[in-house]
Amino acid sequence: MRNQIIIVIAICGVIAGWVSAYLFSTQKKPQPPLFNPAPNPYAKGIYSTGIIESYQPTGENINLYPEVAGVITQILVAEGQAVKQGESLLQIDDSIQRATVEQQRAQSEAAYALLEELKAQPRKEVLEVSKAQLDFARANLKTAETQLEKLQNSHDMDPKSVSKDSLDNAINAAKVAKASLEIAQRNYNLIKAGAWSYDIQSQERQYIALSKAYQAGSALLAKYTIRAPVNGVILSIRAAVGSHISPQGVYDTYTENFKPIIAMGNAEDNLAVRCYVDEILIHRLPDGSKMNAQMSIRGTNIRVPLQFIRLQPYVSPKIQLSNQRTERVDVRVLPVLFQFERPKDFQLYPGQLVDVYIEESE
Repeated sequence: MRNQIIIVIAICGVIAGWVSAYLFSTQKKPQPPLFNPAPNPYAKGIYSTGIIESYQPTGENINLYPEVAGVITQILVAEGQAVKQGESLLQIDDSIQRATVEQQRAQSEAAYALLEELKAQPRKEVLEVSKAQLDFARANLKTAETQLEKLQNSHDMDPKSVSKDSLDNAINAAKVAKASLEIAQRNYNLIKAGAWSYDIQSQERQYIALSKAYQAGSALLAKYTIRAPVNGVILSIRAAVGSHISPQGVYDTYTENFKPIIAMGNAEDNLAVRCYVDEILIHRLPDGSKMNAQMSIRGTNIRVPLQFIRLQPYVSPKIQLSNQRTERVDVRVLPVLFQFERPKDFQLYPGQLVDVYIEESE
């Protein structure tokens, strides 16, 4: 009896499950997908994942890194803004470097002033004083010689009229006056000759060295202002006022990695697609002149034809296209670049991922 009850309960459970499944299947119909997966438009097509970039004749979008480290004090542009070559984009705190440059400028100016002083010698006032000293020494010599001559004549007429001591003193005084005149003459000639050529050369080199230091300091000071290297559009600014930046870029707390401060693109209407072809499919790529390709916008059914630009002839390790993780993997890829005209009826932005199909060579 007990076994029969168990069997009846099991049969009822199975019937109830069938009934529930039937009711669920009749009430809830399967929903269609939001969009169809990107179909292959070619009989033989090579699939590749691509990333949209602003069109560049060569290279990639421009990533700007500072050449000096410091704290951002001003951001002078906004994302999406068109800028001209040389326009200021961002200002880094330059208070210390500016003070250093002012000191170097003052030292350079002081060295130049001293050099001009050496070149301007002899100074007129100093030369006049030396000339007066020379005239005074001549007058003293003449006085001493006149006195000696008088005493000598008197002694020659009457030896007893002049003492030997007085005559000797007069002779010595004449000798001293003559020596003083020679010193005054040499001092006058030295002053008149001006600064020593070696002193001028030494000061010239010192001035040049200080001028070069000032120029180097000024050039370094200019690095505290990041300027646009070319005409273009600001695609992204990854730092804020108060952020500390360095030549490595700015630290991103989300990815725990360093990123460029500013990314710039081309202001033209054309956009580019950089797709990465797996190394095992490279041999199936056609020649560039015969390459046809089409991209699909993810999340839509939009298809856009692509025009081949160039390929980078270097197979590199594949990385995540978001550029937030840069570890190497075993797969290597060949970058191939296409361009297309910016569409009028929908928006596309650099950095957007797309699906690309390239028609395979026969």
